[in-house]
Amino acid sequence: MADRISKEQRSELMSKIRGKNTRLEVSVFRELRRRKIHFQKHYRKAPGSPDVALPSGKVAIFIDGDFWHGYRYPAWRRKLPEFWRLKIERNRARDRRNFRKLKRAGWLVLRVWEHQILKDFNGSVLEIVKTIKRRQLPRRARTSRKVGAPARVSGR
Repeated sequence: MADRISKEQRSELMSKIRGKNTRLEVSVFRELRRRKIHFQKHYRKAPGSPDVALPSGKVAIFIDGDFWHGYRYPAWRRKLPEFWRLKIERNRARDRRNFRKLKRAGWLVLRVWEHQILKDFNGSVLEIVKTIKRRQLPRRARTSRKVGAPARVSGR
């Protein structure tokens, strides 16, 4: 399928699409800072450079665009030209590879989709905060136990 605009026009349009510090990311960063959560942006030492990272607690959060990372991709893939299908499939494969690497290294990984943030910003930020807090709990408080079972008392 031929492009409807010239190569120069397409290049100019594509140059305006940001990979880092998008409006969504900046708004999430601002809200996390407002809540006094200290984090690293685009942490390059972790696979995939998570948009929000807490290295000490090994928490990685990705804020992913619906199109670029293929939200519900199988439903609309046939509508795309081959170039975009291949691009999105490579992105999805890279995401899976990076998530696996992070999980094997002991990281807690959360993916927040663009549409989730646009639909419910506060709920999305709350989910991020809960994920971060879950990792910051003391080790004993995080161990799973049966519902209704008494917690072990130690220190006697």
